[in-house]
Amino acid sequence: MLYAELLKLWDESVQAMDSRDWQGALEKLQQIQEPTSRILFNAATAHLALGHLDMALKCLDLSISKDEHLAVGFFQRAAVNMQLERLEDALSDCIWAQKHMRKNTVIDYKQLGLRFKLYSWQVLHNAAAAYCRMGQWEQATEVLLQGGGAGHLEAALDSIERREPPTPLTVPESLVFRPRKQEVEQLQKKDFLGKAKVISSLIPNDDFGGFEPLRQQKPGFYEPKADRAQESRYMRVRTPYMARAPEQLTVPGGVVVFLFGEEDRDGMINVIYDGQRGLLPVFLLEPAEVNTPKAKNDNVIISMSKSNPIFFGDHICCLVWILAGDPAPSELGAFSSQRD
Repeated sequence: MLYAELLKLWDESVQAMDSRDWQGALEKLQQIQEPTSRILFNAATAHLALGHLDMALKCLDLSISKDEHLAVGFFQRAAVNMQLERLEDALSDCIWAQKHMRKNTVIDYKQLGLRFKLYSWQVLHNAAAAYCRMGQWEQATEVLLQGGGAGHLEAALDSIERREPPTPLTVPESLVFRPRKQEVEQLQKKDFLGKAKVISSLIPNDDFGGFEPLRQQKPGFYEPKADRAQESRYMRVRTPYMARAPEQLTVPGGVVVFLFGEEDRDGMINVIYDGQRGLLPVFLLEPAEVNTPKAKNDNVIISMSKSNPIFFGDHICCLVWILAGDPAPSELGAFSSQRD
C-alpha cells in the first residue's frame, strides 16, 4: 500500500473518532494492509470505546510487537488486563512500562502525534491497583511510596487505607495518534499556476482566460475592400479636448486615437492615446484616413534617345533584350510580335 493511501485512511479514521464514530473508524483502519504501531493503538482505543476488551487487548499486543519500546502501549495494556482480571499480566505490563520510561519522570508523545504525557506516577498507580486486586495491600503501599510522595498518589494511598482498590488509569479515548498536519495537507491537490485572468481585451465583458485555437481560413480568395476606414478603430480628434473628470483624457486636436470600447449612454467612449486610456466624447471623433500605398505608373524606358524616346507601360510583362545602341523601329516591332 502506498504511504499516501495509508495516510488518507489514517486521517479519515481520526476524524471519525473525533465524531465518536468508533465503528466507522475501525472500518477505515481495517482497510490499511500494513498498520503501524500507532495505528494499532488507535484501533485498540476504538475497541475500548465499544467495550470490546478482547479485541482491544489483541490490538495492543500487535502494537507492542511492532514497537517494543512503546511505554504508553504497556501502560494501556496493563489497564485492559486489569479489566479482564489478568492481574499478573497487568503487573508485568506496569513493570515493562516503568522500564521503558528509562528513569524519566515523564514522556511527551506529542511529537508522535499523541497529545498525552505519561508520568511515572501513573505507572506506579496502576501497579498499586494490580497489587490491591491481588490482595497484596502492603506491596501496593510500598509501590506508591516509591513515587516520592507525589501529590497525585495521595488519593490512591487513602483508597488503600480504606481497603478499596484504586481505579486503573488509562489514556483518554479522545486522545489518539494523529498523522502530521503537513503530510495531510500535501494530500490535497494544489494549483501552483493559478487561474488566468483577462487584463485587457477588445471584447466588452470578456472573462475568457484560456487559449483560443487557430481559426480555419474561409475558402476562396481574399478580396481587399476599397474602403477600410469603416472597419478601422483609429479615429481622429477634430478639436482639442480638456479632461473634465479623472477618467477622461486631455488630447490636442488632429491626433489619432484608438477606440478601446463602445459608446456608452453618456456619449463617451474609451480610447487609447499616447499609452494612456480614458474617455472622450464621441462627437469629437471622425474616421481616420487609411493610407494605402498606390501603385506607381512608372514607365520602362526602352530607348535612351533624347530625340525619340520609347516607353512601355508598367503593366506590360515582357522580356527585356539588351542591345547595343538604340533599337530600330523594325526591331521593336519584331519584339512586340514575338511577345504577342
